[in-house]
Amino acid sequence: MAVSSITRQDNQPVYVLHTYPFKETSLVVELFTRDFGRVSAVAKGARRPRSAMRGMLQSFQPLLGAWSGKLELKTLHSLEWYAGLLMLQGEALMCGFYLNELLLRLLPREDAHEALFDEYTQTLKLLSLAPDDSASILRRFELRLLQALGYSVPLTHNIRDEAVIAEAQYYYVPEVGPVSLRHDYQENGVQLFGKTLLDMAQDDYADLQTQQQSKQLMRLLVAHYLGDKPLHTRQLLIDLQDL
Repeated sequence: MAVSSITRQDNQPVYVLHTYPFKETSLVVELFTRDFGRVSAVAKGARRPRSAMRGMLQSFQPLLGAWSGKLELKTLHSLEWYAGLLMLQGEALMCGFYLNELLLRLLPREDAHEALFDEYTQTLKLLSLAPDDSASILRRFELRLLQALGYSVPLTHNIRDEAVIAEAQYYYVPEVGPVSLRHDYQENGVQLFGKTLLDMAQDDYADLQTQQQSKQLMRLLVAHYLGDKPLHTRQLLIDLQDL
């Protein structure tokens, strides 16, 4: 049987999520790509001072990448600047690292999510332009991420498919959704008003109560799907700004 040729991808929109040392002079680069999802690739010689690729391995910058390989660990051939540089500073920079850790932990390898890639791009731009609104920006991305990965996050209807009422109070249970407080649920959950859920469904985080309750809800849901191992950047953000 003939051996298939090594698949090569060129000029692919990518972001660098994370890098770590590999052997003496190389790096493993975790890429978020638009058409191929999360891709791991070796950047050979990237730790050498004169490496042409070394200065390109920056998070949050839109890049074009080229790689090849049939196995899970590809070979990264090149990176090029694409669509201008993006500056994240202070709290916005920490938020960016939080997004990257979320993607590393929750996004399967080589599972394309084009809409999520575009959402990530837009989220980085918003963080750079409106860092004071970082909490609401994070809530939107957390929700989009869970929805893109196929997790059910019902906001407008309860478990009985009844419309959520803004003035009513609910108990939100992961993988179940909003439940009337009169029901006896023992699972972990958070108590909130229907208005918070309806606001989230409309991407409206202007109300202070919605900001506070959506933070509690998304913290619960993200932790539920992450499992026992907490996010390092999430704890840093909590310590700094209680995001």
